[in-house]
Amino acid sequence: MKPVFSLCVYCGSRPGNLPAFEACAKAVGQWIGQHQGQLVYGGGNSGLMGMVAAATQEAGGRVVGIIPHALAEKELARNDCDEFHMVDTMHQRKHMMAERADAFLALPGGIGTFEEFFEVWTWRQLGYHNKPIGLLNVDGYYDGLLNFMQSTVKQGFVSDWQMGLIHQSSQLETLLPLLIQEAGLSQGQGLDAI
Repeated sequence: MKPVFSLCVYCGSRPGNLPAFEACAKAVGQWIGQHQGQLVYGGGNSGLMGMVAAATQEAGGRVVGIIPHALAEKELARNDCDEFHMVDTMHQRKHMMAERADAFLALPGGIGTFEEFFEVWTWRQLGYHNKPIGLLNVDGYYDGLLNFMQSTVKQGFVSDWQMGLIHQSSQLETLLPLLIQEAGLSQGQGLDAI
């Protein structure tokens, strides 16, 4: 069965220190699966990455994993994805993830997650894609980043328009339907059931 939507999730290859991070990763995966969605992610089985993939599959969703050869051992490549791609470079990984996604979501993570999030945000403001981008601010994890980004607006380096290109919330029940609805509207699909 063809998935109703395809959500690219960026998140940590580590679990982080708070139980809320693990709970969120599992809840996002469950939501994707319960809504007949597809997860596109970095292909690892470690940390939050592995948790969101396992939860998606357990809830009946489809999982597409994409990982570079160099990270296959470090991030414990999850070979049992419904679709698994081993690529040569990080650039190929990110490009394929972006191509396969209808929308993007960042969960807590480290510098790799930040880099992926900022890249798709940059691509959107440049017009390379028109896919919605979400930031799930679990337990205030992204408060510091959001405060910093507001300071870049005040200092004249980022505009309110650019800030408006991302959706941020601490509630996945609000954020995920918004992303999928916006993705469907940009593709001319009706997703009222989500």
